[in-house]
Amino acid sequence: MERGAATIHKKVQYQGIGLLGRMSSTGTRPSSPPSPPERPASRDSQDSQDSMEDYWSEVKNIEEDGQRGHEDLLERGSMDEAELEEAWLQDAGLSTLVSGALGEGPAEALLSTLTRSQAAMVKKRVDNYTLTVRKRSKQPTRHVRDVFSTPDTSPVDPIPPVPPKSPNGDVPSRCVHRTSSRVRPACPSFSQSTERRVSECPPCPPPQDTSDSLSFEVPYSEGITAHRRGRQGDCKDCQRIRRDDHDLPMFQLPRPKLGLTRIQDLSCEDMKKIGYISLIELTTFYDGLGIELKRNRAARSKARESGIFGVPLTTLLENDQKKFPGSKVPLVFRKLLSKLEQTGLQTEGILRVPGSASRVKHLRQELEQKLYEDRFDWEQVRHNDAAGLLKMFIRELPYPLLTLQHAPAFAAAQNISSPRQQIQALHLLIMLLPEPNRDTLKALLEFLRKVVAYEEKNRMGLWNVSMIVAPNLFTYRGKNAKQEEMQGAAGAAHLVRLLITHQDLLWTVPCFLISHVRKLNEAGASKKPPSSEKTKRKLLLMRRKTTEREKTERSELTDLRQGVIRVHAPQHAKISMAIQLDNETKAKDVMARFDYENGRGTRSTSRRPRQYLFEVGGNIGERSLDPETHLLDVYHVNPHCEWVLKPTTT
Repeated sequence: MERGAATIHKKVQYQGIGLLGRMSSTGTRPSSPPSPPERPASRDSQDSQDSMEDYWSEVKNIEEDGQRGHEDLLERGSMDEAELEEAWLQDAGLSTLVSGALGEGPAEALLSTLTRSQAAMVKKRVDNYTLTVRKRSKQPTRHVRDVFSTPDTSPVDPIPPVPPKSPNGDVPSRCVHRTSSRVRPACPSFSQSTERRVSECPPCPPPQDTSDSLSFEVPYSEGITAHRRGRQGDCKDCQRIRRDDHDLPMFQLPRPKLGLTRIQDLSCEDMKKIGYISLIELTTFYDGLGIELKRNRAARSKARESGIFGVPLTTLLENDQKKFPGSKVPLVFRKLLSKLEQTGLQTEGILRVPGSASRVKHLRQELEQKLYEDRFDWEQVRHNDAAGLLKMFIRELPYPLLTLQHAPAFAAAQNISSPRQQIQALHLLIMLLPEPNRDTLKALLEFLRKVVAYEEKNRMGLWNVSMIVAPNLFTYRGKNAKQEEMQGAAGAAHLVRLLITHQDLLWTVPCFLISHVRKLNEAGASKKPPSSEKTKRKLLLMRRKTTEREKTERSELTDLRQGVIRVHAPQHAKISMAIQLDNETKAKDVMARFDYENGRGTRSTSRRPRQYLFEVGGNIGERSLDPETHLLDVYHVNPHCEWVLKPTTT
């Protein structure tokens, strides 16, 4: 009885402090985010919207399990501003700016492709590094004036260029304002301060419905800069969305003529460059919002090298790939998700109702011993025990799933008032996650969407699921962890809801990032080739093969400049085909033509893996094309690429 009273008192304390934290940050009385507008909320989920009861119940269950991650394994140390800036520049691919070896790696090419706003941000970071080093009486190897030609080292308020038009000639923005012949994207919303006074854009006409398309054509930071030049008004994006607002906009995927590009559609090298640009863009974006982008030190950890629970994702995948080559999500994680999808989606309270602590502990021990020997009996695992093991796996990762370095950026996204800008911040953060973290998070969110789809059966609405997953996903570590968790509870649950709802959008690479990679590749290709004899011989051989192939193709095609491409299909009977492009030719048309020419529908070929058209080389490493891609537009953007039909590797 005393324990029950203490628990209730503790829960009241959690809720009270959490509410005070939200009130102090927003100036309004907080309330819970709504369920998604497209599905009527069940009574269970509707009742939960009026409190954070599910969240604090989950926190209580976690504390009773005594498992809040491996904080004790992390070796922490102080990190001054110079070290922070150096770490930022390294992650942005610009470490040579402080090492004094400009011209090595991607730095030189990357700097030449930055927008004015992004260049101003890099300049600011390098300048801060220089000043900090000088304060320590250590002369830096390079000064910011040596990197940027502009003589003025004061902060720059960059003027955005005219946003590019989409292939169909339309300006890719819902809300357009014209001032001095410049096009301003839909304005964002951010907090004002006495040091940074900004104004909002003029009133925009209300949308016809709560759905909207998020522009991928213009860097998000350019919209922030345009917003700072606006006038106060009632733009929908400038209004703070209340937690009890049931009409949050549902952003839809755009349909660019160059096609949608999923993260897995790009080569590893291009995705690495996407990471560089995303960090610079995110920092510029947050600076425009008036948010200081803090960063945790990349802590060293005495993590386990073997086993399952408490083992880093990279180590788990290395172990898994020895038995299952190509694995991208840890085996135990996939098995737990599969178990829940097969038998637990219709179980009431599947994530909310905890399993038996003793059974979960026993199953964990058995998994450690028997999983890789194929001796573990999955039939003995009950639904709620599987859910408990799944959440335990996430919590006990020695390095958080959302990464220690970017945890402050995720936390800062909770305080952005506009849902449009929250989505944009999350979008850039997803691009920044390491591949194992991103793939594992994607698998988790796909499963959570399935749970929500069975709400009528399992009584787990979107807001219920978000509240229960949030304390497991957003782990707070350090001496102020408890206070941070209390203040950020509702915001963390809201971010989980956005991650679940907009996961298709978040795992699509924005067009402006791909365009930036193209420029980066072109700038890198214009550099002098390396001088090593081995590299010279390799380049000479590649050049000779390219020349021979071009001669063969020119003898077969009358005029390559008129939109005629040659598609190679090494796994088809007809391995090559010349195709004349027009404004309506799509990737799916080429795929269908090859299927027809090679008798795809016959019994001998019907079991062949689905093949996709790839854009290879030129100003891109490799890109799998969306079937709806207009090929003539790709041809104009990348005229020197090769066109290859082959299966995807994912």
